[in-house]
Amino acid sequence: MSIDATGLGATIRAWRERLTPAEVGLPAGRVRRAVGLRREELADLAGVSVDYIVRLEQSRATTPSAQVAGSLARALRLSGDERDHLYRLAGLQPPHDGMVSDHIPPGVQRVVGRLGKTPVAVFAADWRLLWWNHGWAALLGDLSALAPDERNLVRSRFPVAADRGRVAGWRVDMQNAETSDRAIVADLRRASARYPGDPRVTELIRRTVEGNARFARLWQEGAVGAHAEDHKTIHHPAVGDITVDCDVLGDADTDLKIVIFTAAPGSEDETKLDLARVTGLISVPADAV
Repeated sequence: MSIDATGLGATIRAWRERLTPAEVGLPAGRVRRAVGLRREELADLAGVSVDYIVRLEQSRATTPSAQVAGSLARALRLSGDERDHLYRLAGLQPPHDGMVSDHIPPGVQRVVGRLGKTPVAVFAADWRLLWWNHGWAALLGDLSALAPDERNLVRSRFPVAADRGRVAGWRVDMQNAETSDRAIVADLRRASARYPGDPRVTELIRRTVEGNARFARLWQEGAVGAHAEDHKTIHHPAVGDITVDCDVLGDADTDLKIVIFTAAPGSEDETKLDLARVTGLISVPADAV
């Protein structure tokens, strides 16, 4: 085996070719000449261009950013050790203990992938949105145009002046907004204790305490706890108001939060959920309020 066969490009290609479409929730199609995933399929899953995947595999691009490396690790269903190896091949320092992890383990990816059309998303310990399916985007709006740090529930619920006009999705009303907001703040305080050295968590708390008086008041109370399920009404621009149940499942090893929206079977809200999926993705305008 040549040295090149163990480099970044060859390794990414080997990981791509070992995956089947079914493992990542894609239809296999009738005729597939490619082994494993096609380059365009990996590019779509990772949110990068096909040309960039080609250049990576041909070793014409050798220094992906940490953000791209993380996206590739999720798209390729890498284990923790494999993710760290990818980072090192890219000349990056792997995420270390004591830092919030954006990595979604293969097992968690399989679980959320098998929920089908049910709106589901995965958040990091600091409530950064990491992954969402078609049902989630159809219900809440296509958030792909927002920068990763803007796709954060804390920033959405407690905006500072610089965040005005950049919201993460359509307007959502909670049946008990005060209780829900307190739960988010308490959960973030728990994360701050688990990841005291993570600058991303520290900066999120600093900017929100300084820029949002309501968050500062709730933060000062010092409550610690996990976020619980609640009920929400989503003001969808195409099908109107949809009331859903929101359940939050946690992964103890990574502190990931799996958020699932469902409606009562046979209800008008379930029908509206189906209509929203049929309507398709609607981009969230930058000046949405």
